[in-house]
Amino acid sequence: PGVWEARIEPFLSRHARLLVIGFVLLGIGRIVATYHVFGTTVDEPGHFACGMQYVARHIYTYETQHPPLTRAMVALLPYLSGTRPRRQVFLEAESRELITYQHHPELTVALMRLGTLPFFVLGCLVVFYWARRYFGTACGVVATCLFTLIPTVLAHAGLATTDMGLAACLGAAFLAMLVWAEEPTTKHGAVFGFAMALALLSKFTTLAFFPLAACIARAFYLAAERPAVGGFRQLKERAASLAIAVGVCLFTIWAAYFFSFGKVPSWNVSLPAWEYFDGIRVAMQHNAGGHPSYLFGETRIRGWWYYFPVALAVKTPLALLLLLAVGIGVCWSHRRRAAYLMPLAFSLGILLPAMSASVNIGVRYVLPVYLAFSVMASLGLVQLARLSNRRAWAGPAAVALMLWLTATGALHHPDYIPYFNELTLGLHDRVLSDSDYDWGQDTKRLAARLRQLGATQLNYGYVDDIQNDLLLEAWPGLPPITGIQPLQAAEGWTAVRPTLDRATRYGLDDQDPNIKPWYAYLPVRERVGTMVLYYLPPGSLQGKK
Repeated sequence: PGVWEARIEPFLSRHARLLVIGFVLLGIGRIVATYHVFGTTVDEPGHFACGMQYVARHIYTYETQHPPLTRAMVALLPYLSGTRPRRQVFLEAESRELITYQHHPELTVALMRLGTLPFFVLGCLVVFYWARRYFGTACGVVATCLFTLIPTVLAHAGLATTDMGLAACLGAAFLAMLVWAEEPTTKHGAVFGFAMALALLSKFTTLAFFPLAACIARAFYLAAERPAVGGFRQLKERAASLAIAVGVCLFTIWAAYFFSFGKVPSWNVSLPAWEYFDGIRVAMQHNAGGHPSYLFGETRIRGWWYYFPVALAVKTPLALLLLLAVGIGVCWSHRRRAAYLMPLAFSLGILLPAMSASVNIGVRYVLPVYLAFSVMASLGLVQLARLSNRRAWAGPAAVALMLWLTATGALHHPDYIPYFNELTLGLHDRVLSDSDYDWGQDTKRLAARLRQLGATQLNYGYVDDIQNDLLLEAWPGLPPITGIQPLQAAEGWTAVRPTLDRATRYGLDDQDPNIKPWYAYLPVRERVGTMVLYYLPPGSLQGKK
């Protein structure tokens, strides 16, 4: 036996709970430390307003494109601290008034983001129990450690959005399914049904991801284990617990919508939890219509089939990718044991539907794959550790990869949103935009810098984005905002968001690509986070067209 078997594995197994708790707390500390740095991202205010309407008024009408679970968690702590709905007609106005309602927006935003932390903890526990159950306690500890070091996970665990909730709940549902498939008891059926309901209530992409992941898992199991045909008897043994799972799932979803019953708009049919089905309708319309997206200098509405593989390749730390490659090799070498194929099934069940989707605006849409990646990467790291007594390079390689991965996140703190690995050679904003780089998170930094510069006005954002401008002027305190006219130069300070510049060129997306916005002809004054700052002195445009 080598160092792994003699010392490291027994130590990790003996102190597993303490180590996992320590890793989770360190991750939480890193996440919470980002709260005061960033302003609200584009999606956070809307999620908050929908969640507050749900928690306080028990209705869900502002926007149904996302289920209520994660939004309710985002709104819960602000509600308990005294924030109440403002009953504005429009979602944007309600969002602005809620954040500034009690005159402490900094605290309100922090409370919003704290609502996502339970999903981070759940994701860590899913990774730990998945790896521990099938590959050993020490592997579970390693997998949890790796998961808490991934910058993209830390980024979205620190925002009041739906993505971390999907990752944690979808992973929990898949693990619960595996346990139920092995031991189809009443208890496991109920747990599976409840976990499935949480996943379905976190994001509608569950409806695409989970069925395919389950089908691939079943196919892998049949190929690996070659079980004897059980016939009617095996079906009968599972029927009762499966019925319980389905019943618990459906009841939980209906209860989450307060047992509502109504007509689904445009479908002309009345259903229980009609808001859920309306959300499916809206999400399908969004996917059918596409969304402005950016990749490698090109802008499209309906995206690219290879968008998510590319995004994962440049947004995942190289050290983790190398461990993942080794881990996939371990899984393949043990392909006659179905447990080793389940992380691959989960990953493929997410990536394949995502690659056919039309909305390509961030690796966050496939965030759940990092649970399976962590499990497989832990197998890779353990394999290197086990080889260390036979291969002189294996031990140093394992240590170097762990140090590299640890340093990756530490060196980029707190900027986990715009994190890219070394493959992009520093040209981050030329590769991806939107929630992978610039999600509007740097408005606090921008406000602080403009105060230092004595700015009394700012050209920023779209011309008709009035409610967002009012929010940013109230908090974090940007000077009076005028929307950017892409073909009409403006004096004073101009802050350009790379996402709006790359994806739509501030409204020039349907124009000749050779036509450039006016600021493209100016030198960059400086960069504030991901924002690009330009300046035209007063009077410089007099007599000029």
